[in-house]
Amino acid sequence: MKAVRFHEYGDPDVLRHEDVDQPVPGAGQVRVRVAATSFNPVDANIRAGFMQGPIPVTLPHTPGIDVAGTVDALGEGVTGVQVGDQVIGFLPMAGPGAAAEYVVAPAEVLTPAPKSIELSDAAALPLVGLTAWQALFEHAELTAGQRVLVNGAGGAVGGYAVQLAHQAGAHVIATAGPRSDLRVTAAGADEVIDHTTGDVVTAVSEPVDAVLNLAPVEPAQLTALLGLIRPGGVLVNTTVWMPAPSDEERAVRGIDLFVRSDAEQLAHLVELVDGGELRVEVARRVPLAELPALHADAAAGALSSGKVVVTTSGN
Repeated sequence: MKAVRFHEYGDPDVLRHEDVDQPVPGAGQVRVRVAATSFNPVDANIRAGFMQGPIPVTLPHTPGIDVAGTVDALGEGVTGVQVGDQVIGFLPMAGPGAAAEYVVAPAEVLTPAPKSIELSDAAALPLVGLTAWQALFEHAELTAGQRVLVNGAGGAVGGYAVQLAHQAGAHVIATAGPRSDLRVTAAGADEVIDHTTGDVVTAVSEPVDAVLNLAPVEPAQLTALLGLIRPGGVLVNTTVWMPAPSDEERAVRGIDLFVRSDAEQLAHLVELVDGGELRVEVARRVPLAELPALHADAAAGALSSGKVVVTTSGN
């Protein structure tokens, strides 16, 4: 089968589109015929060698944390999944990824794919959808009537966060640039702040209950966001290389989010997609062989906002 792998850490040119042996599922695993994976910034950080501590992959390594595809074979002891089932999942970060025609995955991380969209497009949901869900409802404990600021709403996680917060009945304030403001408004933002023309802190007129920071801001800018949060509120930060600050005097908590795979939560997101309450947006689709070029675009800052899915030939 074909896969994209890197045999050493480095720049995007270490990625090779090559022939590899088809994997065999072990106990508790299934083999998935991959329809698509997606590109996530963490893929580039793993490839570059920046994540060797928290995510110790074995070389050669196949990237691709998200998977959408069809169950092809079952390992010993697998129940609840059948050959032919269409599934999606968030794969173990340190294991072999889905930038390949086939991948093996723990059965427990998979959930039935949405029926209302193309299977390959469903690869745009798992990691970023779960990040938004866990940030808003596990850590910020967002409820109807609260005010939330989504800083960096123009990206893939931000798009889901705005939709989910709006659906929950929150008042959503979103920061986005001119290229994303219409999309963010369509996702359900009540207010959109253009972060390219002014200061976000001064643009927010009333305190918020929670801030979700998705943007690679400077530490001083992240600390300034604390002042927007009412006493007892929370700042959830996804830029994990920069720890979230807290304000103990006002009981404002700072939380660093490390997203985890959760098939039950993912199944709920699928229900929202099939119910027309959550929209999966795909900015670009590229074939597997072009994944190295996609990594190069990302390294050069040439990727447009939104989610890119990587499709396999014939699947």
